[in-house]
Amino acid sequence: MKPLVVLLGVFTLTSLIAWFSTGNWHLAFGGNLAMCLMLFLTAIGHFKFTQGMALMLPPFMPYRTGLVLITGVLEIVLGLALLFPAVRPYAGYTLIVFFMLILPSNIYAAIKHLNMEKATYDGPGLSYLWFRIPLQAFFIGWIFYFSIYLQSKAAAV
Repeated sequence: MKPLVVLLGVFTLTSLIAWFSTGNWHLAFGGNLAMCLMLFLTAIGHFKFTQGMALMLPPFMPYRTGLVLITGVLEIVLGLALLFPAVRPYAGYTLIVFFMLILPSNIYAAIKHLNMEKATYDGPGLSYLWFRIPLQAFFIGWIFYFSIYLQSKAAAV
């Protein structure tokens, strides 16, 4: 829920500031800045809750802790890349693939009732997926619209 609040809050604030200062919404900038900051927030979780996030990966996966840390760095790098129009579409496509690849980890964690922050198995369980799966689709749609679609429209002008 926190990532969604950050995403929508930053986007709203950025858009309003842009509108009142320039008379233009600057949607592509606002959408990408919001996703960048949301990814920074989620990346912090990779370093703060490393043990719990490692439990989101099945035991047969090697280097689970390393994967959690690497994906945290990846979120920071890709978030920053969204701020640069020249590489924004590449970052966008990469993030879409990334979000699709991490969804099974969220499903696995829900099946196991994982509480990521405590690294225990007393989490919300499968009911969490009613929120998480649509949220993941929303993030993918957001990235496509603000990082790829609007960027291609700007390039065509």
